Amino acid sequence: MGIPKPRNDTASARTRMYPPVEVALPWARVDSDPVAVRLIVTGEDGRMYTRDLFTKVVWQATFRSADLVYRKRADGMHALRHFYASMLLARGVSVKELAAYLGHSDPDFTLRVYTHLVSSSHERARAAVDEVFGWHEPDGNPDDGLEAA
Repeated sequence: MGIPKPRNDTASARTRMYPPVEVALPWARVDSDPVAVRLIVTGEDGRMYTRDLFTKVVWQATFRSADLVYRKRADGMHALRHFYASMLLARGVSVKELAAYLGHSDPDFTLRVYTHLVSSSHERARAAVDEVFGWHEPDGNPDDGLEAA
């Protein structure tokens, strides 16, 4: 089956910006040989899923088949989106890049929403300054000249 034709200009622009990617997975069984395919998630009729439809048809069905309790806010696709964003930020992806990945037109919005999720940012900043100035104790810890109270 070919890639479905997008239904509107927004979907078309997004598909051009984020085209299907090739992935190699064992499709028939976990121990089968990987098969490389261009992957885009669609319904059985070839239409791209909306976020809401994917949640209802695929995501919640997966919870049911695994006999798990689905907790809307904690287990929803939006929670997965926040997890994705916070992991990228924690690993040094810029806010500008993250905004593009998430489809935000304004990186300031992305910054306001997601920066509180990165708890290690103060420690990373401190470590960066310590590295530049070479401030380290013999045990490898930064020597900031401060004593614990």
